[in-house]
Amino acid sequence: MQQTYLIADSGSTKTDWVIKGPEGEHSFQSAGINPFYQTAEEIIPVLEREVVPNLIGTIDKIYFFGAGCADQKTSKPVFDALSKCVSSADIIEVASDMLGAARGLCGHEPGLACILGTGANNAYYDGTNIVRSIGSLGFWLGDEGSGSYLGKTLVVHFLQNELPTDLHAHFTTQFPDLNRLSVLDNAYKKPYPNRYFASFSTFIAAHREHLFLQNMIENAFTLFAEKYICKHSEATMVPVHFTGSIAFYYQDILKNVLEKKGLKPGRILRSPLEGLLQYYS
Repeated sequence: MQQTYLIADSGSTKTDWVIKGPEGEHSFQSAGINPFYQTAEEIIPVLEREVVPNLIGTIDKIYFFGAGCADQKTSKPVFDALSKCVSSADIIEVASDMLGAARGLCGHEPGLACILGTGANNAYYDGTNIVRSIGSLGFWLGDEGSGSYLGKTLVVHFLQNELPTDLHAHFTTQFPDLNRLSVLDNAYKKPYPNRYFASFSTFIAAHREHLFLQNMIENAFTLFAEKYICKHSEATMVPVHFTGSIAFYYQDILKNVLEKKGLKPGRILRSPLEGLLQYYS
């Protein structure tokens, strides 16, 4: 009898879900789930409101890969919330988004798997397990190349009057109420500062043809390559794969940076779910 799988790829901003069972596949999205910022009590309402209504039939197995799920202790809030909300599952595995990305991007082959979404991460994968990761220091101290990093960089340029005149005018038109105090309030007092700064990536996307922004994106990707990818001894010997919206939408700039560094671009996917479905099949 064919079983029904529920697979999730979760970041701080959104979670992509896919159900695969006898009746086919069904995909949907929910808000991001990150146990670094949320308790089980805060995750449960998200699941009840945005996930459970989308479930079809009986879920037998859950594979959840998420930001902030580094080990059994840190991922426990997610495990507890899933156990309560989807009690039919006899197997619930919660692991890092990095492992999910590696399995989805590399399958059973060695490679470097990287994430460039709201946050950033990387790992060398030997075809079975993650061998090592050059650890990012998170939103405030790292995440170079990510959506939150790009948004933060853009806002700092704006507040310090470093944007070109035309770009500055577009920015003030789109964000007329943004000022130093409102930014500091969102950065230091309100929850999810990474999401707040990542939200400015929509402005970057809308004006991506501007040379100033292209250079800003290229500089961010170059930093990511230098600080993380190039520190792996295998970097020039295996494909370098990426997943995440930032990598996907700016893949032309990303590929150019990789080639300049003597690296071989691999798969660049918006989400690793397609590969994860193949992996578990």
